[in-house]
Amino acid sequence: MPLRPIDAIFVHPKRRLYVVYYRGELWQLPRMKIDDRSWQNRQPYTDDSRSLYLSIHQAINDPILAQKLRTLNLPVAVRGSTLPRFEAWWEAHGFEWLKDKLTMGESPLAAHQIKAIDNNVTSHSNDQPVLSNQNSTIIHENNSKKKLLPDSETDVFADMLADLADEVLHQQL
Repeated sequence: MPLRPIDAIFVHPKRRLYVVYYRGELWQLPRMKIDDRSWQNRQPYTDDSRSLYLSIHQAINDPILAQKLRTLNLPVAVRGSTLPRFEAWWEAHGFEWLKDKLTMGESPLAAHQIKAIDNNVTSHSNDQPVLSNQNSTIIHENNSKKKLLPDSETDVFADMLADLADEVLHQQL
């Protein structure tokens, strides 16, 4: 059993649908779109879970759904894993992975990751390059910092991260 229930996005490649691992339960979304409307119309997933693969994209673009699902920016080595393999990894390494992220001051939440159009470089309207750091919610441009999310959304994610950090750091082994 995993140390704490987590949220993760899985894909069923043959049926072309998303299945959300929500706190240990599987929920099938009605279409290949991850948003609040799809989440509201979810159904329990009852098919063979061995057919599910962990999506390489865990970040949720819909701000309403991102508040409900705390998907993590999981290590690259785990992405694409089958559900049983993912659960085994989470049980064996999840707590240490979370603890390491939090100890280093990094957010484990996928919602905090920057999406760059060209992997690390995008261009600004004045053709000044904007470099992105995938482990931060800040873009550095001409030595100034800019938030990517409005304050209300940043506060929600900060609260979620604080809850997660408190839970991990106070976990008794």
